[in-house]
Amino acid sequence: MNEPQPILSLVTLGVTDLAKSTRFYEALGFVRKAKDNDGVAFFQAGVCTLALFPSAELAKDATITSPDKPGNFRGVSLAWNCTSEADVDAAFKRAKAVGATIVKPPEKVFWGGYSGYFADPDKHLWEVAHNPLFPLDDAGRLTLPD
Repeated sequence: MNEPQPILSLVTLGVTDLAKSTRFYEALGFVRKAKDNDGVAFFQAGVCTLALFPSAELAKDATITSPDKPGNFRGVSLAWNCTSEADVDAAFKRAKAVGATIVKPPEKVFWGGYSGYFADPDKHLWEVAHNPLFPLDDAGRLTLPD
């Protein structure tokens, strides 16, 4: 089995008001996609995807219990999407081997995928996920439905 390639596929910004932030990014010219996902807004942003998610929910999803503590949570997560659950597990194994802190081990999640979180040495949060609803193209870009 080949190792999954590290590709920044999605940046999630933790926001205080999802509707207001969604209107802001739409006004900037970002086109919202995958609109049937309640509680999160997705935008195709070139080769990457931008997501907006309530900060408290993002912290909860990553199992961060003290999001207000300085240095604990910045309201941003980077995402590395993989083609399979096995690739997510392999990416976590690699991250742990090079010193990442496992924040939330990979598991099946409510939206139908498989994901977990790790933190880099500066506590930047990474989600590694397999999302069967947002397949990857040959270049590793997320394919968002309209």
